Amino acid sequence: MSSESLVAAATILAFGLIVLGVALGSAIGDGIVASKAVEAIARQPEARPNIFTFLFLGVGVLEAFPIISLGLAFYLLLVVANVPGLLAHLSH
Repeated sequence: MSSESLVAAATILAFGLIVLGVALGSAIGDGIVASKAVEAIARQPEARPNIFTFLFLGVGVLEAFPIISLGLAFYLLLVVANVPGLLAHLSH
């Protein structure tokens, strides 16, 4: 096994772990925010418009993190490690 194939394998594994963590964390966070909003509306129905405003703000901020993380993961995959170039080089 060459060092180039090891770098490509480690980068692909790191990319998969980043995507897994982002998807799992975002799903859990969205569920918690939504469940707390439903609980708050059940306790104070008259505050529903304000709760919805904060729900959408919370989910919006929460969804910004996965988008940034996926961008950094693709940067790691395509620019830093240049995995497509490594794979093309290894196939020859």
